Amino acid sequence: MTDFKPLQIIKKAALIASLASVLLNTMPMDAAHAQSLGDLAKAAKGKGTALFRTVEFRSKSFKALPQWARVLKKSKPEIRSFNACANNIANCKTPQQKSWRKIIHSAKNMSRRQKLDTVNKFFNRWPYKLDHEVYGVSEYWASPNQFMRTSGDCEDYSIAKFYALKELGFKDNEMRIVILKDSIRGIGHAVLAIYEKNDILILDSLSNLILTHTKYRHYIPQYSMNSTTRWAHIK
Repeated sequence: MTDFKPLQIIKKAALIASLASVLLNTMPMDAAHAQSLGDLAKAAKGKGTALFRTVEFRSKSFKALPQWARVLKKSKPEIRSFNACANNIANCKTPQQKSWRKIIHSAKNMSRRQKLDTVNKFFNRWPYKLDHEVYGVSEYWASPNQFMRTSGDCEDYSIAKFYALKELGFKDNEMRIVILKDSIRGIGHAVLAIYEKNDILILDSLSNLILTHTKYRHYIPQYSMNSTTRWAHIK
């Protein structure tokens, strides 16, 4: 998923079939026989939360998200090394580890909102790069260390922010990386959603401003995830 690379053109029927397939693999049994997206929405009435004004279906399986499953596995040893550096400068062996130490130490005593602002601005300074520029493939999700070494595209910013905020005290169930469609630009995009008590805030690589999710009427989420769960979304 990239900010400035158009998505492959997908026929409407194929998109509906694909989305329905994802939903039918994640929804509760009482919706299993729904025949259309309208039926799916009716079956889901009252379920889920309202991220970007959608209905969502939850699953604990990452089988449909191999890129995210790979990032989760690859990030574990990286974060251990990052935190060893954060705890003791003598353990800092790479520029990436030193950058991690910098953001963790600068934000650790801040308020919750200040942490969000600081982390968002810190990682947004990295230059945007397409996956084929960095990895030679059309789609690749980078771990935090990979992103901080070579930079990346929209989901890579969100992944790095997710892990940094987790180390700064944000709980896994308070955050989601969201893969979505930007209906104004007509391309794919990714952001990090932060669940507050009475709101959902969006950390976006396109802006240092952090706004409520209801301000982004042109963002249409397709799926979202954290370390334990994934969600499929429909309007």
